[in-house]
Amino acid sequence: MAITKKQSAELAKQVFQYAPAPEAIDHIRIQPRYGLFIGGRMVDPHSKKHFPTINPATEKKLAEVSEADEVDVDRAVKAAARAFDSWSRLSPSRRARYLFRISRLIQERARELAVVETMDGGKPIKESRDVDIPLSAAHFFYYAGWADKLEWAFPNRRPRPLGVAGQVIPWNFPLLMLAWKIAPALAAGNTVVLKPAETTPLSAMLFAEICMQAELPHGVINILTGAGKTGSLVVAHPGVKKVAFTGSTEVGKLIQRALAGSGKKLTLELGGKAANIVFEDAPLDQAVEGIVNGIYFNQGHVCCAGSRLLVQESIAQPLMEKLKRRLSTLRLGDPLDKNTDIGAINSRAQLEKIQGLVESGVEEGAELYQPECRIPERGFWFPPTLFTNVSQSFRIAREEIFGPVLSVLTFRTPAEAVEKANNTPYGLSAGVWTDKGSRILWMAERLRAGVVWANTFNRFDPTSPFGGYKESGYGREGGIHGLAAYLDLN
Repeated sequence: MAITKKQSAELAKQVFQYAPAPEAIDHIRIQPRYGLFIGGRMVDPHSKKHFPTINPATEKKLAEVSEADEVDVDRAVKAAARAFDSWSRLSPSRRARYLFRISRLIQERARELAVVETMDGGKPIKESRDVDIPLSAAHFFYYAGWADKLEWAFPNRRPRPLGVAGQVIPWNFPLLMLAWKIAPALAAGNTVVLKPAETTPLSAMLFAEICMQAELPHGVINILTGAGKTGSLVVAHPGVKKVAFTGSTEVGKLIQRALAGSGKKLTLELGGKAANIVFEDAPLDQAVEGIVNGIYFNQGHVCCAGSRLLVQESIAQPLMEKLKRRLSTLRLGDPLDKNTDIGAINSRAQLEKIQGLVESGVEEGAELYQPECRIPERGFWFPPTLFTNVSQSFRIAREEIFGPVLSVLTFRTPAEAVEKANNTPYGLSAGVWTDKGSRILWMAERLRAGVVWANTFNRFDPTSPFGGYKESGYGREGGIHGLAAYLDLN
């Protein structure tokens, strides 16, 4: 028997209780101290310096990792340069075998990698398990297939590898960003020196073990841990021919200035302030799920997060009612619990940044909504947050918060939606929710964003290029476009 609208509303208000479902960690072996991965083996740092990496959900130390200095960077780049001579001449089909092997090992060690990713980064285990690790394996699998087809990918050209690629990745998707960068670089015949984020180095250390397990030729991949100074040394080293950076717009600008005139190839994937646009004919329940996924996935630690919600005025009230009701069902807590929707903020510094911007939103006159939820006593936490009555001049509508904070604005016409969506220095992504295919195409043509999702959000595939415009960077990762960034096509 069909339920009435009133019964449906009552069911939606119910709070369901979930028994704890923690992921086991007894199979995880985290070493107390990690060295640097240079020339195919783990070595002690020249600096003799180490720093802790902690679990942001508990503030407990997980391990100590090495801080690479200028000598370590030079050793890694020279090891990669030596390996380039043989790796670039290796038959493409044999390079593909190594990539296939890495992909398979990631799949075999998926549970271990997912748990370590969650412990080191704070994201819910169901996201590490179902998104990060499978997509990481898929990228290596995908680019393994391209390794012996470069001449078909770029017909009438002579694709040649560039040399040593220096790669610096962020803390929000540590293993996935590693895969995005390393897989196409190796498929194209380059060698790599990679610097993971200082707050999330452990999955990169496990990946070093996978490289050894796959019997990858020594020096093809080198991994250096450290803070921003280590990354700048990698970027500036004269032996590096190609730089790929994912991170903040501010650091991206510094890298671009530093490399100007150097002749090095550069791709940048930087910040974002994406608009998620909902029209009056959109399926509202579906849109609500897309909005939640767009901004609260990975605690909002996503460059392409839909942090600005643009709602057509005629449906603003019912959509807000549905959205607030949905927020009340999100579960914040232990990231290793399979029921958790909102995990821990990655670091204390990031938490303080989020808190400061939220305070500015309240001071400027926006209306704050946060569902009731219990904040754990230890760790770095911030509840899912919604701002209404937001003006485009407010900081929360202009600056990248990189946290679980959504700003809601309204519009009346499609033209106004485009104008408001494009009124930002960023241009990484956007979402459009409507029942009309023609409107989707009309909007996509006018939105100045590298990726436009239609009736979905935060969907990724290794075959599809990803990247931005304006202060969101330039260049593309993923698909054939991701290969081109690591090739000389002249």
